[in-house]
Amino acid sequence: MTTASSTTVPTLIGSVQRALRLMEAVGTHRDGAPAKQLAREAGLPLPTAYHLLRTLTHEGYLRRENGVFLFGAAAERLGGGPATPRPGVIVDSLAHWADVIGAPVYCALYKDGEIEMIAVADTPAAPAVREWASFRETGHAHALGQCLLGQLDERAREDHLDRHPVRPLTRYSVRDRQAFLKRLGSMKRTEPVVERQEYAMGTVCAAIPITVGSAVAAMAVSLPLHQEERLLAAVEQLRCEVTTLLRSFVFSISI
Repeated sequence: MTTASSTTVPTLIGSVQRALRLMEAVGTHRDGAPAKQLAREAGLPLPTAYHLLRTLTHEGYLRRENGVFLFGAAAERLGGGPATPRPGVIVDSLAHWADVIGAPVYCALYKDGEIEMIAVADTPAAPAVREWASFRETGHAHALGQCLLGQLDERAREDHLDRHPVRPLTRYSVRDRQAFLKRLGSMKRTEPVVERQEYAMGTVCAAIPITVGSAVAAMAVSLPLHQEERLLAAVEQLRCEVTTLLRSFVFSISI
């Protein structure tokens, strides 16, 4: 018979506890860990760990990549944020695309009121554009910056231009703030943002906007002026490559 002094013991499900121990173990390894290591750290027999890891992967809470397990999209959503690829995945992907497309590939974010270049990949045969004027301060003059600023609301855009005034860098650059805002207003999200010799003479560039949760991001390719006829095909190839990557990480994409 139960008395007032009896201690109520909750009903615990052992398999759930073991799965949580594995998730905790995964969380301690930013670059992932193999099944054997996770089993050891969670204090589980290897066959049990394999079974739970397969189940968690099937349900999207983990993903297996190059023999190691990492958090999946479902686990990321539990934390209230979108699943995003690790920086190493982004760098590796850009390097692959630069090689396949035969053009430098750039990735940038608009973060805390500034343009932030995340990664650049190029090859000896197709070098990236040299940053002769700060990319952060000259967003009005290059395709990445125009693409990022075009995704902002009016207030954020005006704030950015107050801090980083429009100024021509070459004879092809937009001349003033009014002309730049007019250009942004005419942009269509279904089309790449193209810039011709506005940041650097002899160079053309095209960028595509990327929607990753609430982040404002963009990717771009550049080519020397004499290869301009390749530009649209190159950026379309990049669009396809990016779409494939984003789908693999259950991203939301709008390009």
